[in-house]
Amino acid sequence: MKKTQLKKQTAHLLFISIWIASCSFAGNAQNKISFATNPVVAHRGAWKKNNLPQNSVASLKQAIELKCTGSEFDVRMTADDILIINHDPEYNKLPVEKSNYKDLAAFKLSNGEKLPTLLEYLKAGIKNNNSTRLVCEIKPSEISKECGKAVAEKVVKLVHKLKADPLLVYISFDYDILKRIKEVDPKASTQYLGGGKSPEQLKADGINGADFHYSVFVEHPTWIEMAKKNTITLNAWTVNEAADMDWLISNNFGFITTNEPELLFERIKKSPTANGWILKWSDEFNYRGLPDSTKWIYDTEGNSSGWGNNEAQFYTVGKKENARVENGKLDITAIREDIDGHSYSSARLNSKADWQFGRVEVRAKLPAGVGTWPAIWMMPGGWSYKDGNWPAIGEIDILEHVGYNLNVVHASAHSKDYQWQKGTQRTAVITVPGATENFHNYILEWTSEVMNICVDDSCYFTYKNEGLGESKWPYNKPFYLILNLAVGGVWGNVKGIEEAAFPQILEFEYVRVYQKN
Repeated sequence: MKKTQLKKQTAHLLFISIWIASCSFAGNAQNKISFATNPVVAHRGAWKKNNLPQNSVASLKQAIELKCTGSEFDVRMTADDILIINHDPEYNKLPVEKSNYKDLAAFKLSNGEKLPTLLEYLKAGIKNNNSTRLVCEIKPSEISKECGKAVAEKVVKLVHKLKADPLLVYISFDYDILKRIKEVDPKASTQYLGGGKSPEQLKADGINGADFHYSVFVEHPTWIEMAKKNTITLNAWTVNEAADMDWLISNNFGFITTNEPELLFERIKKSPTANGWILKWSDEFNYRGLPDSTKWIYDTEGNSSGWGNNEAQFYTVGKKENARVENGKLDITAIREDIDGHSYSSARLNSKADWQFGRVEVRAKLPAGVGTWPAIWMMPGGWSYKDGNWPAIGEIDILEHVGYNLNVVHASAHSKDYQWQKGTQRTAVITVPGATENFHNYILEWTSEVMNICVDDSCYFTYKNEGLGESKWPYNKPFYLILNLAVGGVWGNVKGIEEAAFPQILEFEYVRVYQKN
């Protein structure tokens, strides 16, 4: 009798301890979840820097340690119905869907870790984690569509059993898998990987997010605003280059999936958005042909007079040889040719939009030929060359460069009292090694109190508003942006024009304008 009672008490205590452990385990998934506010999703965990196996528990723990907002992983099902974490349809040359788990698990990961089951992986992801989403990619079945949907159901059932659903985001290339997940769990967060659906279509089908390769958003930039308008989550994969990261950060993507989470964290810190700047206008030159006519107009008004500087070029309109977009860049090309009484053709583009204050960032590579005079600059909204009244109306020169003085760039501000004709303009110079060989960021940050001009991370020009009136600070009004490549002129022609050096190209990778609310 005593032995029977002892067995019952032991069994009861064991049940209670398991129940407590279960509640404690589930509590990690339900209580005090405060997801990291960064957009960093570690692709198959944070594996690269520390040479960890992809899709391993170790790489998952590292992503949680970094406080990534998410850690992505891949799920497949074995022949004996075990859900495992593996990206490829094969593991160690064994087809996953046609192999039993014990045969697959006989081969360890490179760090000695066992091939994880989804159960083991979720347990590791829940433990001591209240900041990192578990981004679960359910791989399409190679056997049939129905098998894929059955796997999805099995995954959701396990997630619910562990009470891990508050941490889960489901993603897949198989649209039917996502729709089945929504049928099983209408509250589940789902994102489509395929890229072939517009945000409006996703919303209509109840899918929560667009998790597309970043090139899809480059090709369909209107989908970004469409997604935001329809409350569709924006995610981009797999983004490993700093320039691509910068563009996505500027466009306020909710998630960015990467093999380089550490680099992405660095880019977030350096982004203008970290200082409260909000992207308001941009041209990423992600199209082909002439410059976007909704954003740019050609300026030719001063051709007949040499633009007041005795310039040698004739600016053309709609001539692709002088201004065209291809391979992700805008090229403004100056060509040696006889055209309308001039010896060179080129292009001058004005932005249709104008802005009062903000951060203007232009990524450019400069021409090297003697006689070239490229510029990135701004004039007041509504002003045209024929209006005259320069420089009283104001001018902001973000960049000027003359070909006879390579890699030395100039920033200036001109007004009635401070102008180059009097030698009183506010100006500064900086040497930029490789300015004619590599792309650099030329930046203006402008408020009602001060303007700063920088190249990359080096700010070399500061002009403060002295509070002495319009004649010294005519900059409290909107200005538009000008991109042009002049030839010769009072400055560019100081050491002549090297005709044999032409054609010369002024190249742009992007133009971005930020403002603060």
